[in-house]
Amino acid sequence: MSSSDIAIRVTNLSKRYEIYDTPRDRLKQFVLPPLQRLGGQPVKQYFREFWALRDVSFEIKKGEAVGIIGRNGSGKSTLLQMICGTLNPTCGGIETTGRIAALLELGSGFSPEFTGRENVYMNAAVLGFSNAEIEARFDDIAAFADIGEFINQPVKTYSSGMLVRLAFAVQVCIDPDILIVDEALAVGDALFQKRCFERMERLTSNGTTLLFVSHDQESVRTLTNRAVLLRTGLVQMIGNSAETLLAYRKQLHEEETKALNESALALKEKAAKTRAMNRPSVVSTLPSAVDTKSVESISTESASVQTRSALLSFGDMEAEILKVVVLNAKGEGCSHFDPREMVRVVVECIAHQELTNLNVALRLRNKEGVKIYSWGTLNQDMAILAGLATGDVFWKRSFKAKERFAIAFDFVCGLGPNLHEVQAAITREGQPYYAEQHMLHWIDEAAFFTVTTNPREYHFGGVVDLKMSAQPVGNFNGI
Repeated sequence: MSSSDIAIRVTNLSKRYEIYDTPRDRLKQFVLPPLQRLGGQPVKQYFREFWALRDVSFEIKKGEAVGIIGRNGSGKSTLLQMICGTLNPTCGGIETTGRIAALLELGSGFSPEFTGRENVYMNAAVLGFSNAEIEARFDDIAAFADIGEFINQPVKTYSSGMLVRLAFAVQVCIDPDILIVDEALAVGDALFQKRCFERMERLTSNGTTLLFVSHDQESVRTLTNRAVLLRTGLVQMIGNSAETLLAYRKQLHEEETKALNESALALKEKAAKTRAMNRPSVVSTLPSAVDTKSVESISTESASVQTRSALLSFGDMEAEILKVVVLNAKGEGCSHFDPREMVRVVVECIAHQELTNLNVALRLRNKEGVKIYSWGTLNQDMAILAGLATGDVFWKRSFKAKERFAIAFDFVCGLGPNLHEVQAAITREGQPYYAEQHMLHWIDEAAFFTVTTNPREYHFGGVVDLKMSAQPVGNFNGI
């Protein structure tokens, strides 16, 4: 790849902070090491090192949309600040090509005493625009921000939503070569977020490079082509967005399981000490998610599925999805559907130990990565428990070790023309509603099917069929 195709190149980038336990240690570090060097003595360090980033390297092509994901404290914001030039690296290099527009912190770069109008001119001037150029773009900026007469009021009077509206409007209306967005859109209302996503998609289609940080995994999947996963300042993975997000979900699951196991161990040790001291033992209900018994070996029947989906699945495997099949109304395996046809998705599972409070669920995604629908047995159970439906509550059912069971999900296709992916999951739910979920087994790309329409007979646009109808209403004078 030639250098002319690269918008951002990060090479062995690291950032170290010095952590002092007391102000006295900071003074010692300032005074004593130079004296120790002059005296030929070993130089002592009076601080602890904290590496927010270490040896981070990647390249982003011009016009590419890349997500940065990771837990809080993983180094995402530190990385973006160094790319923007507001933070100096400890070592390593950064090369960028073109004008950078960044939305990092709420209201960053705004003077609270200046009006919105004055801040627009000031920010655009910092980015290299003349007054004439700013004047030509000001109406577009004000219209996108949509804060009305507040544009002429001091920024200190703005709400958080108004601040982010104005800040984003300035950055996107100057046609940047590189746009960097870090979580700030989360404070905007739903309509404004929609407009922001549309503008970012328009910018990237016109060649703008996008670097996007968000905890909203669906937004990252939809807006970006590739993603970088950070963990404690290190690059864990760089790949297409879907695969990297799956690795991120695995990471979150592993950390959650570790925390639960540590909590369970601490409670067990406390209970053991209490019994040893002949005191009334404290009854503590430990979640079965932290059961330390080893999981039984996976059955040979599921070996092929496990091998195929090893990179696309995760979970504690106390229960396992063996197979997911898509059937038509006749019960035959089928991969092509008309929007009016019935679809049955059967999920076959096995319990590897005694279990209860289970939920088997599906999620449908189109080839663009947009989540179309998610639903599970727990959704049906909630309706039954609320008196809105009848039937047996699956959540209350108990399963023995090695017991197999299958769930059939039936629905009228109702989807627009596209390739659709079926994701499947089996979870344990602490409550008969989505509040305390623990992942037992998740599979991406569990199955696929295609939807097509007959343009001369039954056709519509969009991702779902709303089964709309139209009829004359006579003289209509409005509402």
